[in-house]
Amino acid sequence: MTISKISLVAVLSATVALSACTDPATLGAQTDPKQNTKQGAIFGGLLGAGVGALANSSNPALGAVVGGAVGAGAGALIGNNLDQQAAELRQQLANDGITVTNTGDRLIVSVPNDITFDTDSYTVRPALRSDLEKVAQNLLRYPESNVQIIGHTDSDGDASYNQGLSERRAGAVADVIQAGGVTYNRISTLGQGENDPIASNLNEAGKAANRRVEIVVIPKST
Repeated sequence: MTISKISLVAVLSATVALSACTDPATLGAQTDPKQNTKQGAIFGGLLGAGVGALANSSNPALGAVVGGAVGAGAGALIGNNLDQQAAELRQQLANDGITVTNTGDRLIVSVPNDITFDTDSYTVRPALRSDLEKVAQNLLRYPESNVQIIGHTDSDGDASYNQGLSERRAGAVADVIQAGGVTYNRISTLGQGENDPIASNLNEAGKAANRRVEIVVIPKST
């Protein structure tokens, strides 16, 4: 029993350590196109082992083995799908301003507001609709995911106005995605206003980076 408890602690500790290694801030340096598949398998295996050991109290070692095998397979599948989906999006989207980030457990498609909307407007520019329609078609090819669309602004102007504008812009992008065939029950929207900057609001370049809409693709099994 003591050995099983020690093994379980080791599994859970390794899971925490691996989570630290998948920090999105370090993912941009990866050169292995299958890195997220491998990480998904390892993380899924460790997590499955921990859950399996806890679930099978009469034989935690056996539970860890079974749970680890199931978790590794599920994690590898999610990671592989995200790798493929991200590669397809990068190939299909024509606008260099749109970025696709694979964090290992989700995709973040970031669309700058400056190329999507006119100033103080939440009407999607016609030139960007085709790219958003391509995102919708990609989402249809990968149906086992939910989509969160998040609007962001810089800190210029009134905070309450920025909050409302971010909500309306997220909704406008969601409408285009839905019109492309993605069912609305897969989509949620959120306005963050000026509350979640990714750059400094003290210069124009930082403000431009903060003005964005993010399309976050989250596999349903995560």
